Amino acid sequence: MSPAIRIGLISDTHNLVRPEALAALEGCAQIIHAGDICRPAVLDALAELAPLTVVRGNNDSGPRIDELPESTTLTVGGATIFVVHDIADVPRDLAGIDVVVTGHSHKPLVERRGDVLFVNPGSAGPRRFTLPVTLGVLTIGGGKIDARIVPLLD
Repeated sequence: MSPAIRIGLISDTHNLVRPEALAALEGCAQIIHAGDICRPAVLDALAELAPLTVVRGNNDSGPRIDELPESTTLTVGGATIFVVHDIADVPRDLAGIDVVVTGHSHKPLVERRGDVLFVNPGSAGPRRFTLPVTLGVLTIGGGKIDARIVPLLD
């Protein structure tokens, strides 16, 4: 049996790459950013850790950012993952999708809806109101897909 694959899930960084986020993502085989990056330097910092898949959020524009897709689908470790910034833009038909990763709300969420695991890693950027500063880790292996939220600040 092959070892489990760890995928880092991050969103809503809004120009801020916290050292705590980089430490939490260390050792991930892949990183998915669900939008609201704001500046390409965020992507450069994350890409030093692992291969990076990114979608554009509602606050994203400018050089290198404009060319990012609004949504994407990738397959890692046999799991098919759909990524889009806003959950309102998730298609109704999720046939063949195992995991949906979104951002936008800054509210962390791990919830199974039927056969699909929905994950919002929350916001790893500047704190918004009283919401926590978090990211997520998706683990794929042994025929299972699990996700957990990782708090970055106390």
